Amino acid sequence: MELPKIRKRLSAYRPALRPTMGKRLAGVSVVLRDDVTEPEILLIERATRAGDPWSGHMAFPGGRADPGDASLEHTAKRETHEEVGVPLDGAHMLGRLDDLTGRAAAANRMVVSAYVFHASSPDELSLEESEVADAIWVPLTHLTHPENLVHYPMQYGEHEIVFPGIGMGPGDPRVVWGLTYRFLEIFFEIIGHPLPEHGLPDPEDQTPGS
Repeated sequence: MELPKIRKRLSAYRPALRPTMGKRLAGVSVVLRDDVTEPEILLIERATRAGDPWSGHMAFPGGRADPGDASLEHTAKRETHEEVGVPLDGAHMLGRLDDLTGRAAAANRMVVSAYVFHASSPDELSLEESEVADAIWVPLTHLTHPENLVHYPMQYGEHEIVFPGIGMGPGDPRVVWGLTYRFLEIFFEIIGHPLPEHGLPDPEDQTPGS
């Protein structure tokens, strides 16, 4: 997975955008950087906060749009700088992924847009501790390796739904799942390296009465 090929595929991709009328909007940044052997992607561990539906989750930096944001791309850049201290104004925007909405009822009222950036020389990470507990650079091949695929159960009332996820490695309990996993599915499909088959039914099909 080389950055020139990633750039070429993303530049040719036309994302599927969602209607935004009456929805809350958010923008996230999929930030890539060069490493010695391969590109890496930036993931954050969100701080644990009461009332936050994404509390403690692994995610991309980003957040809700403010009235003063010129665009959702601007939202993604602003939130990334605020959360992890990485300025993206000078970074090359490689492309945009399909818009997504969350599966939970509250999250369904929000449209999330994801923008892919290449930060050739990102600054040292500086975390906004009230929002971000940790941030890590993860090799792309780690995310696509079948051994790192996990099944992630979540309890919704009395019913358990099992989601596909990606583990961060032996001894690390953190898992990428949900909206971030779905964005990664889109990203890797675009660049020609699909994530491993997880063999799970769609979460909506696991809900009683669906």
